[in-house]
Amino acid sequence: MHGLINLSIQNFVCDTLGHSVWADIIYRADAPEPEFEAMLIYEDALTTRLLDSVAVVTGRRTADLLEDLGAYLVSNPRLESVRRLLRFGGVDFHAFLHSLDDLPGRARMAVADLELPKLTLDDVGNGTFILRCGPSLPGFGAVMMGVLRAMADDYGALVLLDHDDLDRGGARVTITLIDTEFAQGRRFDLGAVAG
Repeated sequence: MHGLINLSIQNFVCDTLGHSVWADIIYRADAPEPEFEAMLIYEDALTTRLLDSVAVVTGRRTADLLEDLGAYLVSNPRLESVRRLLRFGGVDFHAFLHSLDDLPGRARMAVADLELPKLTLDDVGNGTFILRCGPSLPGFGAVMMGVLRAMADDYGALVLLDHDDLDRGGARVTITLIDTEFAQGRRFDLGAVAG
């Protein structure tokens, strides 16, 4: 598993639950080190043990934790680069949805060896879309649920989301777009702000 994924889990746990909880999770997962490096590759089994340990320590379902992780990746101010990568997909939530097919390629431009599952969006009419997440990363559908929830908020759109896990680690997310201008979206400037 790409180290960026494990580091994202680490940052999510430390920021939302604290460093002492992370220490307990690392111990339970029998991780070789207490922290992860973004550009290293780790065994998939270690990531699975991490997620299982987070679920045990928090008493929450793994799918719920992964959905919260997806929202965290978009909404945490320290991870503005992820939000920017996603917001370049379109001027409104509808356009953003239609850009999701290109997301794995855009992610590879930012991190060359990060392989996200293939994403395919089908517009089934009446504001309903089906996002299919190709197999490879179990739990990716739940992460995408969180990303989509946070991006809808970011754009000020009102959506209903549901997801089903499919065979071989794939997933299907159903998106019902109710209102593209439900609320004031977060400000987004095309150029990065120097600071």
